Order: sequence, then C-alpha cells, then structure tokens
Amino acid sequence: MNTKILLAASLIAVFAIGSFAPVMVAYAQYMGNVGSEGQTGSYTLEEALEIQKRRVDAAKANPASGSGTPYLDAGGVIGAAAISAAVFGGIAGALFLRGRSGKYAAMGRG
Repeated sequence: MNTKILLAASLIAVFAIGSFAPVMVAYAQYMGNVGSEGQTGSYTLEEALEIQKRRVDAAKANPASGSGTPYLDAGGVIGAAAISAAVFGGIAGALFLRGRSGKYAAMGRG
C-alpha cells in the first residue's frame, strides 16, 4: 500500500477522533445529595470524615471481609492475570513453534 495514503488516512483518523474529545467531558462529583431541581445538599467535610471513620471502623470490626477485591478469583486481579498469561502465552508458544519449521526457516536449525 502506498505509504503516503496510509499516513494521510491515519492522520485523518487521529483528527477525527480528536474532534469528538470536547464532547466527552468529565464532570467532578459534587459533595452532598442532589435535589430534584439539581441543587446540591449540605454535605460538609466533617460529615464526609465521619462517614469514612465509620467505614474504617466497620472494616476493623470484620477483618474477614477484606477490601472486597477478589485477588484469587477468576474475575479478580491474579485470576485475570493468570488467564491472560495462559491465553497469550499459548498463542506466543504456538507462533514460536510454527516459526521454527516451514518454508522460510533457516536451513540446518531443525
């Protein structure tokens, strides 16, 4: 394929995706409860600290609950990493074994 056409198409794609960026705006969360008219409540810093203190106390009272992240579960961190390593490792191993034989393999290497 012509390199100039490929470069032009990729630049057009980058600028097209960049034009959608102003549409996707992230808004910061307001402190407090939002009323029916959109007004925010009176959720002060002291109330937020009290709620966080209650959460820490509840976690200390029940240490078996943990952080809630299932590390050894298949849907957790280590489980997902192990599944990904098995899938991508299998694909890499298959490609490695296929690359050692065939029409373009170096002569005398197996």
